[in-house]
Amino acid sequence: MNHRSASPHHAQDFDEDVVVIGSGFGGSVAALRLVEKGYRVRVYEAGRRFEDEDFAKTSWDVRRYLWAPRLGCFGIQRIHRLPHVMILAGAGVGGGSLNYANTLYQPGGAFFADPQWGALADWEEELAPHYATAKRMLGVVERYPHSGPVERIMAGAAEDLGVGSTFRHAPVGVWFGAPGVRTPDPFFGGEGPDRTGCTLCGNCMVGCRVGAKNTLMKNYLALAERRGAVIEALRTVTEVRALADGGFAVTTERSGAWFRRDRRTVSARQVVLAAGTWGTQQLLHRMKLSGALPRVSDAVGRLTRTNSEALDGAVAVAVPASLELAHGVAITTSFHIDESTHVENVRYGPGSNLMGALASLMVPGDRGLGGRLVSVLGQVARAPIRQLHLGSLRRWSERGIIALVMQTLDNSLTLSLRRRFGRMVMTSAQGHGAPNPSHLPQAHRAASAIAARVEKDGGVAAEPRGSWPEIFGIPLTAHFLGGAVISGAPETGVVDPFHRVWGHPGLHVMDGAAVPANPGVNPSLTITALAERAMSFWPRSGELDERPAP
Repeated sequence: MNHRSASPHHAQDFDEDVVVIGSGFGGSVAALRLVEKGYRVRVYEAGRRFEDEDFAKTSWDVRRYLWAPRLGCFGIQRIHRLPHVMILAGAGVGGGSLNYANTLYQPGGAFFADPQWGALADWEEELAPHYATAKRMLGVVERYPHSGPVERIMAGAAEDLGVGSTFRHAPVGVWFGAPGVRTPDPFFGGEGPDRTGCTLCGNCMVGCRVGAKNTLMKNYLALAERRGAVIEALRTVTEVRALADGGFAVTTERSGAWFRRDRRTVSARQVVLAAGTWGTQQLLHRMKLSGALPRVSDAVGRLTRTNSEALDGAVAVAVPASLELAHGVAITTSFHIDESTHVENVRYGPGSNLMGALASLMVPGDRGLGGRLVSVLGQVARAPIRQLHLGSLRRWSERGIIALVMQTLDNSLTLSLRRRFGRMVMTSAQGHGAPNPSHLPQAHRAASAIAARVEKDGGVAAEPRGSWPEIFGIPLTAHFLGGAVISGAPETGVVDPFHRVWGHPGLHVMDGAAVPANPGVNPSLTITALAERAMSFWPRSGELDERPAP
């Protein structure tokens, strides 16, 4: 049955046609496609706007690198902690594209066939044209075009593990023009911003000061602003309230403000939630609890995914300059250690050593906390000077290779709110499927193989490394997903196959929170393709909505 998603209000009764909350991969797609279809669009972003020269030179510039607005840090790297996972996420106009590793893989068949959504559509076939659009918009180079010591080490590690046939160079979203040379927009017929060729400085995840990284400010958001979308930075959404006669009231305040919060409220016919999995889930949980969005499904928080992920690696006491472990873009190669486990190398550029503070000795994951601590103490006692050098942050990014390990396995967490110190905060419990892993044996094997290859190819002593959170049973993930997932009914998820929130027509989730399964690869391309598909069904402003009623 055809219907109009519009409320009884006439358009002029609302301040905006659509408010988009967040400017990452989902929000940026929504902003561009909606303004192209004639809607008045306002985008709220909690983080700040960055020009290329505004990014931190290294990760030690914490005010420009880390996100802790109450402490005066308005950088691009968010860190969240739950009882079962520590999360690395993005902040700023452009969301996760500002600090992600430019890596744009398409997942395999297991993702599209997951029981949560597999029966709702032939997702692999239906998303194919939208993946193609996403690749074009994000400027995907299907194969990283350079090869150096790290790439040879990764190829050797794959051979040593017996999976050499799965080794490949990664697809990346980077402009590989003449290094350091500024050229007119090479992607959108001159409509986009000028670009500068990649210099392989390695600092993609600290913020690309060169202007080579294809962040969302170089494509979707730049084009959306040219077409009339309004982006307000440093505005944190504190409430989304359903109005009695249709539409929503969206309240924001100045990000990080202790006083003079400058609280403002606008009305909108429709709202797109795209604040990242953490931000979108927080809003849905809080608004359901407060009664502002009372009909949000009770399934909110279920099927929260970590991409079944671990961050381990290898580090040496010292390396010769010729080894150049920090030279290149952030992620350049990968291999599959088994059919469900994908391994990528990750690097930071010279001087960006702050995240090395999360690295630690590698300990057996199958032991309890006591056993893991005993292992740490034993390794230090046996070789205290060596462990001191290995654990040093001095030239950390130039002495090691991070192994990002992701899986397609069906494990999940369930998130909810609990009261702590007088306020409501998110917490986690084990969810559907296998328990969310606190460690990955495959990650330990991969890190050990990489360390052995650093020794063999580089001629320097190296050791596999883990992370401090992992010692305490808390894995790290850079790809926090789900919790407001696509479903065939409100009993099993939060949004319908068109990304509309069950029970609240006009409210949409268009970011990683809607992703229903572990993709086992970097999810940015998939989030973009899903958003492109969802937006393709929206009618032009004022036209009849052909989608079935939710």
